[in-house]
Amino acid sequence: MMGLLGSRDVLLRLLEQGLAADIHVRGNRITLKGAAGDVALAERTLRELLALQEAGSVITPDTVRRTIGMLAAAPAADGGRGSAAESPSAVLGLNILSRRGRTIRPKTVNQKRYVDAIDAHTIVFGIGPAGTGKTYLAMAKAVQALQAKQVTRIILTRPAVEAGERLGFLPGTLSDKIDPYLRPLYDALHDMLDPESIPRLMSAGTIEVAPLAYMRGRSLNDAFIILDEAQNTTAEQMKMFLTRLGFGSKIVVTGDVTQVDLPGGQQSGLRVVREILADVDDIAFATLTSSDVVRHRLVGHIVDAYERWDDDNNRSTPDPQRGRHPGRSGRPTQRSGRSAAHRKAPEGDQ
Repeated sequence: MMGLLGSRDVLLRLLEQGLAADIHVRGNRITLKGAAGDVALAERTLRELLALQEAGSVITPDTVRRTIGMLAAAPAADGGRGSAAESPSAVLGLNILSRRGRTIRPKTVNQKRYVDAIDAHTIVFGIGPAGTGKTYLAMAKAVQALQAKQVTRIILTRPAVEAGERLGFLPGTLSDKIDPYLRPLYDALHDMLDPESIPRLMSAGTIEVAPLAYMRGRSLNDAFIILDEAQNTTAEQMKMFLTRLGFGSKIVVTGDVTQVDLPGGQQSGLRVVREILADVDDIAFATLTSSDVVRHRLVGHIVDAYERWDDDNNRSTPDPQRGRHPGRSGRPTQRSGRSAAHRKAPEGDQ
């Protein structure tokens, strides 16, 4: 009961805030009162939390919030219950990787569908906004496959495209130049493997981190290959990458089609690939939404706000007839009023 309700009843208070039914606790007995639907939701929530606890999971405030959210969003056709494979205890109890007491697992139904798709298909596209765990879960599955000897190496790649900035020429060796673009992949690796083992695995070629341009001409066998930030690939680059697939390999492609940084208005290869490969067997598309964000809660609200803004403005562009053509300095080149030759100078400058 202590694990279910939390120290000083902190989890019980979360349950009372998130559920409409009245919850009364006396000893080891919990009584629920209220409308039939509210009581049914509260009962299912408590049973799911008990199932997680019996499976060895520690109940946390985040676990309580996500359990209530999943059950409340369950399809009405299932009577609010959903399928057993997508119940909160099945989703939150699926352990992918454990290291030093920390376990990596999906936290939403869509994340579990994404992980299940990686298990069931050779090529999987994980498409969704920032913070939904697309790359992180793919990396965890890659490390899991390597440890289980399902593959002999992990290959991590991403296009070297700057996010709206032009950094110019970077100093150092080629490795130094591409390192900033690949740093997020290194960060995820450090969360999943002992930092001391990473240089050894990389020097042996067991783990390879490289820009997308280095994939051309290769045939990748017995490998788990992850293409990150795929929204910054062109259609030609996407085709080139997918055709690197060799025997015994698996590919996961991740990206967010709302954050394309390609210069010159080029079309993103991730935006068109679903239309091209929709009918091809053994390829799956997993879509994640703002409800799957596992970063700070504000990230989900930010994603939703930008989507509403895009819908309202329909991605309108400035009218070229309104005199807003920037010159070299970035300021408008057209000026209103009299020319400089006819403007009166301030008295102090006479």
